[in-house]
Amino acid sequence: MKEIAEKFQKFCVVPVVVLEDTKDAVPLAKALVEGGLPCAEVTFRTEAAEESIRLMAEQFPEMLVGAGTVLTTEQVDAAVGAGAKFIVSPGFDPKIVDYCLEKDIPVFPGCITPSEVAQAVKRGLKVVKFFPAEPAGGISMIKAMAAPYTGIRFMPTGGINAKNLEDYLSCDKILCCGGSWMVKGDLVKAGEFDKIRELTAEAKKLADSIRK
Repeated sequence: MKEIAEKFQKFCVVPVVVLEDTKDAVPLAKALVEGGLPCAEVTFRTEAAEESIRLMAEQFPEMLVGAGTVLTTEQVDAAVGAGAKFIVSPGFDPKIVDYCLEKDIPVFPGCITPSEVAQAVKRGLKVVKFFPAEPAGGISMIKAMAAPYTGIRFMPTGGINAKNLEDYLSCDKILCCGGSWMVKGDLVKAGEFDKIRELTAEAKKLADSIRK
Protein backbone atom coordinates (compact mmCIF):
# COMPACT_ATOMS: atom_id res chain seq x y z
CA MET A 1 0.00 0.00 0.00
CA LYS A 2 2.78 2.43 0.95
CA GLU A 3 4.73 1.69 -2.23
CA ILE A 4 1.67 2.36 -4.41
CA ALA A 5 0.92 5.59 -2.55
CA GLU A 6 4.50 6.77 -3.06
CA LYS A 7 4.17 6.18 -6.79
CA PHE A 8 0.87 8.08 -6.85
CA GLN A 9 2.56 11.02 -5.16
CA LYS A 10 5.35 10.93 -7.71
CA PHE A 11 2.91 10.89 -10.64
CA CYS A 12 0.67 13.61 -9.10
CA VAL A 13 -2.03 12.75 -11.63
CA VAL A 14 -3.58 9.31 -12.20
CA PRO A 15 -5.42 8.96 -15.53
CA VAL A 16 -8.91 7.52 -15.03
CA VAL A 17 -9.65 5.40 -18.07
CA VAL A 18 -12.89 4.00 -19.51
CA LEU A 19 -12.27 1.37 -22.19
CA GLU A 20 -15.16 0.09 -24.27
CA ASP A 21 -12.99 -2.01 -26.59
CA THR A 22 -9.95 -4.11 -25.68
CA LYS A 23 -8.20 -3.12 -28.92
CA ASP A 24 -7.62 0.32 -27.42
CA ALA A 25 -5.90 -0.94 -24.26
CA VAL A 26 -2.33 -1.33 -25.51
CA PRO A 27 -2.12 1.84 -27.64
CA LEU A 28 -3.64 3.82 -24.78
CA ALA A 29 -1.15 2.39 -22.30
CA LYS A 30 1.67 3.23 -24.72
CA ALA A 31 0.44 6.83 -25.00
CA LEU A 32 0.31 7.21 -21.21
CA VAL A 33 3.79 5.74 -20.73
CA GLU A 34 5.30 7.89 -23.47
CA GLY A 35 3.47 10.93 -22.11
CA GLY A 36 5.16 10.49 -18.73
CA LEU A 37 2.31 9.02 -16.68
CA PRO A 38 2.86 5.24 -16.58
CA CYS A 39 -0.25 4.61 -14.53
CA ALA A 40 -3.99 4.17 -15.01
CA GLU A 41 -7.15 3.55 -13.04
CA VAL A 42 -9.22 1.45 -15.43
CA THR A 43 -12.88 1.72 -14.50
CA PHE A 44 -14.44 -1.70 -14.03
CA ARG A 45 -17.84 -0.76 -15.41
CA THR A 46 -17.36 -2.00 -18.97
CA GLU A 47 -17.13 -5.52 -20.34
CA ALA A 48 -13.70 -4.70 -21.77
CA ALA A 49 -12.21 -3.62 -18.43
CA GLU A 50 -10.86 -6.95 -17.17
CA GLU A 51 -9.16 -7.96 -20.41
CA SER A 52 -7.90 -4.40 -20.94
CA ILE A 53 -6.17 -4.49 -17.56
CA ARG A 54 -4.62 -7.84 -18.48
CA LEU A 55 -3.31 -6.54 -21.79
CA MET A 56 -1.92 -3.34 -20.29
CA ALA A 57 -0.23 -5.19 -17.42
CA GLU A 58 1.31 -7.78 -19.77
CA GLN A 59 2.55 -5.36 -22.42
CA PHE A 60 3.74 -2.69 -19.97
CA PRO A 61 4.87 -4.45 -16.77
CA GLU A 62 6.48 -1.23 -15.54
CA MET A 63 3.11 0.49 -15.62
CA LEU A 64 1.00 0.92 -12.47
CA VAL A 65 -2.40 -0.37 -13.59
CA GLY A 66 -5.33 -0.62 -11.21
CA ALA A 67 -9.09 -1.06 -11.26
CA GLY A 68 -11.60 1.65 -10.40
CA THR A 69 -15.35 1.66 -9.80
CA VAL A 70 -15.01 -1.72 -8.07
CA LEU A 71 -18.30 -2.62 -6.40
CA THR A 72 -17.97 -6.28 -5.36
CA THR A 73 -15.38 -8.69 -3.97
CA GLU A 74 -15.85 -10.75 -7.13
CA GLN A 75 -14.69 -7.76 -9.15
CA VAL A 76 -11.70 -7.42 -6.83
CA ASP A 77 -10.70 -11.01 -7.62
CA ALA A 78 -11.24 -10.52 -11.35
CA ALA A 79 -9.24 -7.29 -11.45
CA VAL A 80 -6.33 -8.61 -9.41
CA GLY A 81 -6.36 -11.83 -11.43
CA ALA A 82 -6.00 -9.72 -14.56
CA GLY A 83 -3.00 -7.89 -13.13
CA ALA A 84 -4.45 -4.88 -11.30
CA LYS A 85 -2.01 -3.62 -8.69
CA PHE A 86 -4.56 -1.58 -6.74
CA ILE A 87 -8.31 -1.28 -6.21
CA VAL A 88 -10.37 1.91 -6.08
CA SER A 89 -14.03 1.99 -5.04
CA PRO A 90 -16.37 4.97 -5.51
CA GLY A 91 -17.69 4.74 -1.95
CA PHE A 92 -16.72 3.19 1.36
CA ASP A 93 -17.90 -0.42 1.31
CA PRO A 94 -16.59 -2.16 4.46
CA LYS A 95 -16.88 -5.56 2.80
CA ILE A 96 -14.64 -4.59 -0.11
CA VAL A 97 -12.15 -2.72 2.07
CA ASP A 98 -11.84 -5.53 4.61
CA TYR A 99 -11.56 -8.13 1.85
CA CYS A 100 -8.70 -6.24 0.20
CA LEU A 101 -6.89 -5.65 3.49
CA GLU A 102 -7.25 -9.32 4.40
CA LYS A 103 -5.63 -10.29 1.08
CA ASP A 104 -3.01 -7.52 1.25
CA ILE A 105 -4.40 -5.79 -1.84
CA PRO A 106 -3.84 -2.00 -1.94
CA VAL A 107 -7.27 -0.39 -1.71
CA PHE A 108 -8.39 3.23 -1.90
CA PRO A 109 -12.09 3.59 -0.98
CA GLY A 110 -14.17 6.66 -1.67
CA CYS A 111 -14.81 8.82 1.41
CA ILE A 112 -16.76 12.09 1.33
CA THR A 113 -17.97 12.27 4.95
CA PRO A 114 -16.12 12.41 8.28
CA SER A 115 -17.79 9.14 9.26
CA GLU A 116 -16.35 7.38 6.22
CA VAL A 117 -12.91 8.85 6.84
CA ALA A 118 -13.14 7.65 10.45
CA GLN A 119 -13.88 4.12 9.22
CA ALA A 120 -10.85 4.28 6.94
CA VAL A 121 -8.61 5.54 9.74
CA LYS A 122 -9.92 2.79 12.03
CA ARG A 123 -8.69 0.24 9.48
CA GLY A 124 -5.27 1.82 9.24
CA LEU A 125 -5.69 3.39 5.82
CA LYS A 126 -3.57 6.44 5.06
CA VAL A 127 -5.04 7.38 1.67
CA VAL A 128 -8.66 7.52 0.49
CA LYS A 129 -10.43 8.60 -2.67
CA PHE A 130 -12.64 11.70 -2.60
CA PHE A 131 -15.38 11.30 -5.20
CA PRO A 132 -17.05 13.09 -6.86
CA ALA A 133 -14.61 15.84 -5.93
CA GLU A 134 -16.07 19.00 -7.41
CA PRO A 135 -19.78 18.23 -6.82
CA ALA A 136 -18.95 17.19 -3.24
CA GLY A 137 -17.39 20.53 -2.35
CA GLY A 138 -13.94 20.38 -3.88
CA ILE A 139 -10.74 21.33 -2.13
CA SER A 140 -12.57 23.46 0.47
CA MET A 141 -14.53 20.44 1.63
CA ILE A 142 -11.42 18.28 1.72
CA LYS A 143 -9.53 20.81 3.84
CA ALA A 144 -12.41 21.15 6.28
CA MET A 145 -12.99 17.43 6.58
CA ALA A 146 -9.31 16.53 6.81
CA ALA A 147 -8.53 18.91 9.67
CA PRO A 148 -9.31 16.42 12.49
CA TYR A 149 -7.60 13.54 10.66
CA THR A 150 -3.98 14.60 10.42
CA GLY A 151 -2.70 11.26 9.14
CA ILE A 152 -4.98 10.87 6.13
CA ARG A 153 -4.45 12.08 2.56
CA PHE A 154 -6.83 12.23 -0.36
CA MET A 155 -7.06 11.26 -4.03
CA PRO A 156 -9.78 13.56 -5.37
CA THR A 157 -11.46 12.50 -8.61
CA GLY A 158 -14.40 13.97 -10.49
CA GLY A 159 -14.48 17.35 -12.18
CA ILE A 160 -10.73 17.89 -11.96
CA ASN A 161 -9.00 19.31 -15.01
CA ALA A 162 -6.03 21.40 -16.10
CA LYS A 163 -7.75 24.59 -14.95
CA ASN A 164 -8.32 23.59 -11.31
CA LEU A 165 -5.49 21.07 -10.83
CA GLU A 166 -3.35 23.61 -8.98
CA ASP A 167 -6.12 24.21 -6.42
CA TYR A 168 -5.79 20.58 -5.39
CA LEU A 169 -2.11 19.76 -5.81
CA SER A 170 -1.02 22.85 -3.88
CA CYS A 171 -2.68 21.38 -0.76
CA ASP A 172 -0.55 19.01 1.32
CA LYS A 173 -3.62 16.90 2.12
CA ILE A 174 -3.74 15.81 -1.52
CA LEU A 175 -1.63 12.81 -2.49
CA CYS A 176 -2.56 12.95 -6.16
CA CYS A 177 -5.54 13.68 -8.39
CA GLY A 178 -7.51 11.35 -10.60
CA GLY A 179 -8.38 12.85 -13.95
CA SER A 180 -9.80 11.91 -17.32
CA TRP A 181 -9.25 15.10 -19.31
CA MET A 182 -6.20 13.60 -21.04
CA VAL A 183 -7.97 10.30 -21.80
CA LYS A 184 -11.45 11.41 -22.85
CA GLY A 185 -13.68 8.72 -24.27
CA ASP A 186 -14.11 10.42 -27.64
CA LEU A 187 -10.33 10.56 -28.13
CA VAL A 188 -9.98 6.88 -27.26
CA LYS A 189 -12.82 5.82 -29.57
CA ALA A 190 -11.36 7.92 -32.40
CA GLY A 191 -7.94 6.31 -31.91
CA GLU A 192 -6.31 9.69 -31.31
CA PHE A 193 -3.51 8.26 -29.18
CA ASP A 194 -0.97 10.86 -30.32
CA LYS A 195 -3.30 13.53 -28.92
CA ILE A 196 -3.68 11.53 -25.70
CA ARG A 197 0.10 11.30 -25.39
CA GLU A 198 0.35 15.06 -25.94
CA LEU A 199 -2.33 15.84 -23.32
CA THR A 200 -0.72 13.40 -20.89
CA ALA A 201 2.66 15.10 -21.27
CA GLU A 202 1.02 18.49 -20.70
CA ALA A 203 -0.73 17.18 -17.57
CA LYS A 204 2.52 15.79 -16.18
CA LYS A 205 4.38 19.02 -16.95
CA LEU A 206 1.66 21.08 -15.26
CA ALA A 207 1.61 18.83 -12.19
CA ASP A 208 5.39 18.95 -11.87
CA SER A 209 5.37 22.75 -12.11
CA ILE A 210 2.85 22.92 -9.27
CA ARG A 211 4.81 20.56 -7.05
CA LYS A 212 8.31 21.66 -8.00
